[in-house]
Amino acid sequence: MNALTQPKLTLQAYLAWENEQPEKHEFHRGEVFAMVGARRAHGCVVANLSREIGNQLKGSPCRVFTEGMKVQIGEDTVLYPDVFVTCDRADLATEMIFRAPTLVVEVLSPSTQAYDRSHKFALYRRIPSLQEYILVDPDTRRVEAFRRGADGLWDLHDLSDGDRLEAASIGARVPLAEVFDGIEPPAPA
Repeated sequence: MNALTQPKLTLQAYLAWENEQPEKHEFHRGEVFAMVGARRAHGCVVANLSREIGNQLKGSPCRVFTEGMKVQIGEDTVLYPDVFVTCDRADLATEMIFRAPTLVVEVLSPSTQAYDRSHKFALYRRIPSLQEYILVDPDTRRVEAFRRGADGLWDLHDLSDGDRLEAASIGARVPLAEVFDGIEPPAPA
């Protein structure tokens, strides 16, 4: 679907339409945007994070979800995060639409990197429950965590030179070797 040639949809119309589609589409202010297929490295990182974080959350009131689940932001946006964690009771009882993630992780690709760093991050910052936004780049092995401070401002924590991805918002730590398991290291420059 091309957002430029289609009439704008309401949130309810989008949700009804999206639930009938074989592919995923994000929604923002009445426009629908097709999601592109992911590379193998992307899938490896998503699976690794889901497994490692999920294991660490066992027995807690929080759960990890992956890219097939919708996160609604206000009345005008629905996104599909690569990985997210919610501890919200209403979220944990929903079947399809999540509204209160604590942590969102996006795995970068060359085609989505600028969007994930700018516009998508701006959209996620509208979620009152969100405490942490982590960007993982499988190509460069960079990991950046943006954490909401007590003042409501977001601080960058570059985790790239350390030995682990630390999701402080949920108390999870994943060794970078596990985050990038199954992915060839980048070629030396």
